[in-house]
Amino acid sequence: MEFGFWQILNLIGALGFFIYGMKVMSEGIQKAAGSRLRQILGSMTRNRFLGVGTGFLITSLIQSSSATTVMVVSFANAGLLTLTESIGVIMGANIGTTLTAWLISIFGFKVKISAFAMPIIAIGFPMMFSKRNTLKSLGEVFIGFALLFLGLNELKEAVPDLKGNPQVLEFLANYTNYGIFSTMLFVFIGTVLTVVVQSSSAAMALTLTLLFNGVIPFEVAAGMVMGENIGTTITANIAALVGNVHAKRAALAHFIFNVFGVVWMIILFPFFIDFVQAMWEPFGAMLQSFIPGLDKGQQELQLSLFHTTFNIINVALLIGFVPLIAKTVMRLIPSRSEEDEEFKLRYINTGVMSTAEIGVGEARKEVQEFGKLIGKMGGNVMSLLFEKNKNPDKLIAKIKKREDITDRLEVEIADFLTKVAAQDISEHGSKRVRGMLSMINDMERIGDIYYQMVILLERVQDKKVKFPEDGKKELQDLLNLVINAEKQMNLNVNGDFNAIDIDLAYELEDYINAKRDELISNHYHRLEEKRYSVTDGILFLEYINLMEKVGDHIVNINEAIAGIK
Repeated sequence: MEFGFWQILNLIGALGFFIYGMKVMSEGIQKAAGSRLRQILGSMTRNRFLGVGTGFLITSLIQSSSATTVMVVSFANAGLLTLTESIGVIMGANIGTTLTAWLISIFGFKVKISAFAMPIIAIGFPMMFSKRNTLKSLGEVFIGFALLFLGLNELKEAVPDLKGNPQVLEFLANYTNYGIFSTMLFVFIGTVLTVVVQSSSAAMALTLTLLFNGVIPFEVAAGMVMGENIGTTITANIAALVGNVHAKRAALAHFIFNVFGVVWMIILFPFFIDFVQAMWEPFGAMLQSFIPGLDKGQQELQLSLFHTTFNIINVALLIGFVPLIAKTVMRLIPSRSEEDEEFKLRYINTGVMSTAEIGVGEARKEVQEFGKLIGKMGGNVMSLLFEKNKNPDKLIAKIKKREDITDRLEVEIADFLTKVAAQDISEHGSKRVRGMLSMINDMERIGDIYYQMVILLERVQDKKVKFPEDGKKELQDLLNLVINAEKQMNLNVNGDFNAIDIDLAYELEDYINAKRDELISNHYHRLEEKRYSVTDGILFLEYINLMEKVGDHIVNINEAIAGIK
């Protein structure tokens, strides 16, 4: 049997079949449990050990270490995970991804699971038309699972049989007798393979298939598996290219961790192979007792054991050095300035959106950051108008810079939300998208109004206007009410959207309106008493109107959170 151009196309197509099945299955799981995945990542990573368990759990569920690491990069980008917590999750993801190899080894080669593919699709297909989003997503999981093993079956058929291609083994035999250099060569091949297919699971499936068909010996397959550990870090690093400094550090830590593991394994490679094969005897017997008919001599299972043992030992060796790894990447990727880290888009600039439901969560986190920025602008304006400042020009420049950022934030978040809405999204998710589009519009308007107050201050200073002390105190009280309402708004933005106290928001707005009416009444009394001119009074009224408008936009945001607007 010749292995020509047509056979190469078949092999690539089978590999694509497998990757597509894994993609459909992984995305279906993420849609069905998107919010839960975010909750797990957000709450179960308080220390590096919990982080390892979390990374293992998430990757075991979605069967994609790349998806997990991209999520980790996104969370690090948003400041939800610290660098130390991120490294722990990534370590756990490395162990979690080894389950794919076990599934393929146990079910993919000996059990004719492809024979059940059509019945599985028959179960999943009607679920795809369900009005319930969870059921629809589970249908995708079933179909993805079936496609994955159909793809694996095609992969087995596409890989050349050694009996018909003895020259393949002869070619490899020429490169297996150079000790550590041979190992490094096959590590390199595994790395390139994973980078090309952009999936360590697909690369692992191909390696297992080559081993199953006798195309490569066990040592070569083990070397390729180590290379796949390096290749899989490329996805996270690509995702981090457009992220902030936290995302880049998390991705680099992933790379350092995996490369270090491969380095010590290359040095101990012959001894570790002997260790795994010795360990296989009792482990294989135990496995056979659970799965009758399993072939203890099956090399694919031994390769899975090698993969799992290697990753577990690597985590055990390096988990104590997580702080050192964190310090190293912080030195290699220093922060430019606090402003760069504070105001750059933290979630949606990573360029990767796993599913629409996860995209909604990422956008919400960005809206929360937007709210914090608005809150800081309110504090800046209060300081500028009513407190003594050694350098007011610097404060004015800061407010102007932040106003520019609000313009950019609205455009970029709106663009991202539009892309989310264009995907297959639930009605609940669609409602949240509409609400967030309304919220960012109002937040941007608040930023504009705060900057208008700065411009108004410059007019007041140019005209040498001096408001009476009681008038200044009244304006300060009004702005204080606005800022208090803004703080409550940010609590709502960061809290449970379904448990917002909208009555409190209306109550705070009533306070602002009552104070505005009081100030307008006092303003006319001062005019009658000729305590300032009509021109000065107009400027005073402008301040009142601008502050009251901020209050209106705050109410709009609260209503959008509650789903009223």
